[in-house]
Amino acid sequence: MSTTLSVVEDESLDAADLAEFGYPQQLRRGLGQYASFAAGFSFVSILTTVFQLFSFGYGFGGPAFFWTWPMVFAGQFLVALCFAELAARYPISGCVYQWSRRMSTGLLGHFAGWTMLIGQVVSVSAAAIALQVVLPSVWSGFQLVGGDTALTSKTGATNAVLLGAGLIALTTVVSSVGVKLTALINSVGVTCELVGVAALVVLLFAHSNRNPSVVLHTDGAAGSGGSSYLWPFLVSALMAAYVMYGFDSAGELSEETRSPRTTAPKAILKALAVSGIGGAALLLGALMAAPSLTDGRLATEGLPYVVTSRLGDGLGRAVLVDVAIAICVCTLAIQTAASRLAYSMARDGSLPGAARLSRVSPRTGTPVLPTVLIGGAALLILGVNVGQAQLFTALTSVAVVIVYLAYLLVTLPMLVRRLRGQVPAGDGRFSLGRFGLPVNALAVGYGLFMAVNLAWPRQAVYDPAGGHWYLRYFAVLFCAAVAVFGYAAYLAARRSTATARATTLADVAEIAEAAA
Repeated sequence: MSTTLSVVEDESLDAADLAEFGYPQQLRRGLGQYASFAAGFSFVSILTTVFQLFSFGYGFGGPAFFWTWPMVFAGQFLVALCFAELAARYPISGCVYQWSRRMSTGLLGHFAGWTMLIGQVVSVSAAAIALQVVLPSVWSGFQLVGGDTALTSKTGATNAVLLGAGLIALTTVVSSVGVKLTALINSVGVTCELVGVAALVVLLFAHSNRNPSVVLHTDGAAGSGGSSYLWPFLVSALMAAYVMYGFDSAGELSEETRSPRTTAPKAILKALAVSGIGGAALLLGALMAAPSLTDGRLATEGLPYVVTSRLGDGLGRAVLVDVAIAICVCTLAIQTAASRLAYSMARDGSLPGAARLSRVSPRTGTPVLPTVLIGGAALLILGVNVGQAQLFTALTSVAVVIVYLAYLLVTLPMLVRRLRGQVPAGDGRFSLGRFGLPVNALAVGYGLFMAVNLAWPRQAVYDPAGGHWYLRYFAVLFCAAVAVFGYAAYLAARRSTATARATTLADVAEIAEAAA
């Protein structure tokens, strides 16, 4: 009984804390420390993304591409430290949007939220399509469309869309039902992924063919040693950059988390730290256990090839089932985070149709309309893969670019505020103290460097088949389009808000006149 009263009291204090920012408690608080951590970890989902992208990194950088992982991890951890400080100060849903607008202006905050939202919607599609990488290898019956299972083939692309569409439909329903069910599935899925990663690392090390010095070799890289290796090495860094983002999801769910000022900062840092350590061990184990470094299969078939060839069919399939679970949970986590971001922006009148988008179902305690719209948009993007696999690859690649830009729209104005001595210290719950300025400055420097590296118009990345100049410059073109449509959405939202206020004032005046 006392425990129940304590929880009720804590939730009341959290609601009062939120009210100080001008928002009533509408979402339901049901997330504890582990569920908050699970939200961030499942978004990153190293099993999903490392299995999906290992071949990309190895194809460009060879075994030495391993070193891009700690490089990206160090840079992202600097960003995470800045985010943890802001999470302690502003425990509000739609964190990237809220943090940016409170560090800068409403317009800049809108662009941070808008770019992050677009990146998350595309990421839902990118995560869902990863089922094609593992399920047909588990059981041939998952290849619903007969023929080649490769994502780049017509039959493989079509089947990937069918599997992904089914998953997105499922996650849309689950995310709409309520945060408790979402949190339960996330927590169970993350536990399976953590156990799976640990078991897989042990098995790969036990079946190793070579020692850890393999990570010093550039065999199979797109360039040779020396200075000529720098370019393919930077390209291979895109693999790690594609994996390690979304750790801020614990902040996205702040209004559904108990004691978020304390819980969210820790969850953000833990999610990235565990992902970084687990991913590094997984990469090292795969490189040590690979049957061959020179037969070309690591650059085409990637990690699934290592698992099935070294662990045998039965054990290999069991691992792939665990990967499939991770993919499902990852998709759910991204969609949930995106719906909370859309809700937070709509609540502030920063999106067209704000009145409807900001409604929370009294039955489920979730913003249902944003969840459904995000699921629908992800399905449309997924459909691109059927006839235009190259375009879909370009879309999902660029989604990471705009997420990095959204992060910069938080860390850069935060750095400006620090230089002016205006950044709050996290309400005493989490603060970088005197290390805040150098950490923030390094985070901005890393973000700028990686954004340029991600968006650089490399034909080998964006247009490997050649003949499509627009694909090569797709990152720049897409970012420009997102900015234009984002500004249009901002103007439309402002007009809608102004119209609503004018209508309200007219109604008040009419009532007053009638009363007189």
